[in-house]
Amino acid sequence: MRYVGRVPAPPLDRFIDDIYCLSGVPRHRVMNVPPMPSAHLFLNFGAPARLHDSDPAGPSVLFADGWFMGLWTRRFLVEYPARVRLVGVHFKPWGLSPFVGGAAGELRNRWAPVDAVWQRSVDRIREEVGAVASAADALRAVKRELRARLAESPLRGLDMVEHTAGRLARSRGAVSVGALTGAAGVSGTHLATQFKSHVGVTPKHVARIYRFAGLILSVDTQGPVDWAELAHTAGYFDQAHFSREFKDFTGHTPTDYLALRRRFPAVHGFPPDSGPMPAD
Repeated sequence: MRYVGRVPAPPLDRFIDDIYCLSGVPRHRVMNVPPMPSAHLFLNFGAPARLHDSDPAGPSVLFADGWFMGLWTRRFLVEYPARVRLVGVHFKPWGLSPFVGGAAGELRNRWAPVDAVWQRSVDRIREEVGAVASAADALRAVKRELRARLAESPLRGLDMVEHTAGRLARSRGAVSVGALTGAAGVSGTHLATQFKSHVGVTPKHVARIYRFAGLILSVDTQGPVDWAELAHTAGYFDQAHFSREFKDFTGHTPTDYLALRRRFPAVHGFPPDSGPMPAD
């Protein structure tokens, strides 16, 4: 499967990590996706895919057209068709908000059809993107749509959330909530309210996701791994807490995860394999 990704130019780069095309035959039909500091937009141009919530009480959904996904605090699974053709957007944790307004907070651990958010636009977008021949042209078409959808006026509280979450990103979640509220000059309650509105979760939960993402992406699965040292470096000061969170976020113990990654190594330069792992 081929991945072509581009970091967009300003002003989109404030809110988006990359826009990408994914096409071809997947190496693994089912991928287990741990919580990562991203919200998503998927535009599907191939056979339907299926998304599964790791919570047994959560529904699965057949993904045939276009879907938004907010920030997830638990893992989910993607079941690909035999051949894949989709365009996706990785939004920064705060980045979905200026494109969907008040819906960003409501999309935590949820997915919603594009038309439910952007009012009957998915067919037009899919026709425009599907009519172009190259991945580069498809990415340009999606960039145009995103620029047109970007809110003209700054949303209340978003600048503060962006600045605060940016500190968490740079530190991999190592800044305390007290330091964040002090720097922002607001109360913890006010900061949490703004984060829930624009991200869907509190600053503390965003810090947890950045901390875990930093750890999982730093693991050299082909060499010896000292989990205790990695956990301490990432800011886990309680080994039992680290083990529980790791199992919650991946569905595996650290030992089982390492064995899986050694059996199915991530492909260098192929971002979808950096965090997600085979589940089939």
